[in-house]
Amino acid sequence: MKRILVAYATMAGSTAEVARVVAEEIARGDVQVDVLPLSEVTNLAAYDGVVVGAPMIMGWHRTALGFLRNHRGVFQRIPLAVFVTCMSLTQSRETSVGAPLYVDERLPKPPETAGRLKFRERYTQLANYVRPILLASGGVKPVSIGVFGGRLDYGRLKWWAVFFAMVILQAPAGDRRNWTAIRSWAAGLRMAFQLETPLAGDSASTAARPARAEEEATIESVHAGSRS
Repeated sequence: MKRILVAYATMAGSTAEVARVVAEEIARGDVQVDVLPLSEVTNLAAYDGVVVGAPMIMGWHRTALGFLRNHRGVFQRIPLAVFVTCMSLTQSRETSVGAPLYVDERLPKPPETAGRLKFRERYTQLANYVRPILLASGGVKPVSIGVFGGRLDYGRLKWWAVFFAMVILQAPAGDRRNWTAIRSWAAGLRMAFQLETPLAGDSASTAARPARAEEEATIESVHAGSRS
């Protein structure tokens, strides 16, 4: 029986809830799925694939970025999938940033003024979210990156996270998690991880498809910059 790890970092518990739903979908078959906080993961030798999820506020969670850096060698041998939870995403034509991408279609919002992005709109562009992940993985291409809405509860965050989300991003509190999109992406990971055989004529997994049909566009600068 194959064994998959769904590991996560979380600010206030909502990403852990997403991780458990992802695990439920992957486990619909002859596969064992473990769900653990990244801080409790000590060895990946027993796994045939790994999903790493974390929230985005002041960048993707540092624990998750560090985990990717520390296990680059392992991810050259076993498949890696990644998911991001966030409260804001600026709408753009970008649907691929160097890896198969799935974006919840409810999440992107158009800029207030076309062609003139405010700071928060520039900050919440897709490339800014995904670039640090690809840099941390050191050239390892995830089988899929899922980008989903998260939950923001100011009463459960540390002061610096509250300041950044409230003052800089101006993100309203609330729950933007789309469980249908999350489950759809997670179900596609069974094929991406080669846990099941694709149907004839179905060459791409659900996990590799965006939530709405758009043409792929590659951002050449993905591997050109660096960010902690």
